[in-house]
Amino acid sequence: MKSEKRLQRIININLVIVVIGLAVSGITAFPIQAELAWLVKTTGGSNSGMFLWLDKVYDAVATTNRHYPFLAYGTDWLAFAHLMLAILFAGIITEPVKNKWVVQFGIIACVMIIPLAFIAGRVRGIPFFWQLIDCSFGVICIVPLYIIYRCIDKLSKWQSDQPKYI
Repeated sequence: MKSEKRLQRIININLVIVVIGLAVSGITAFPIQAELAWLVKTTGGSNSGMFLWLDKVYDAVATTNRHYPFLAYGTDWLAFAHLMLAILFAGIITEPVKNKWVVQFGIIACVMIIPLAFIAGRVRGIPFFWQLIDCSFGVICIVPLYIIYRCIDKLSKWQSDQPKYI
């Protein structure tokens, strides 16, 4: 019983990391223009590639929002999707073995971020350093998901070895 509780605690800690990451990613997609304005202001107008890129993105978002505000609806849906994905992981708390597929889905999504970032990034003219930043989300998130996956495997084996009482 102690092993099961320990595994569940490890699962829950890593799950909180994933859910918070998804929720923060979602919530921060809503006020994108204000966030970009703050980033541009705080980076202080340097000539670094990062500042120049952020300034360019801010200008594009501000211009688009001024003339075509309905396009921001796309980032609203992006934000919504992140929040819904965060909720998707809630089932793992109560029934991790039964909901192992959610973790598998998350791992696949993390892996698929990499080709998406490099293919769509190149097509859309996203600087390579920013493509790497986008890839880092998948690389970072796969770590707690893999830990959860391994713990669910152990939990599943441990539960299948326990005698069944009717």
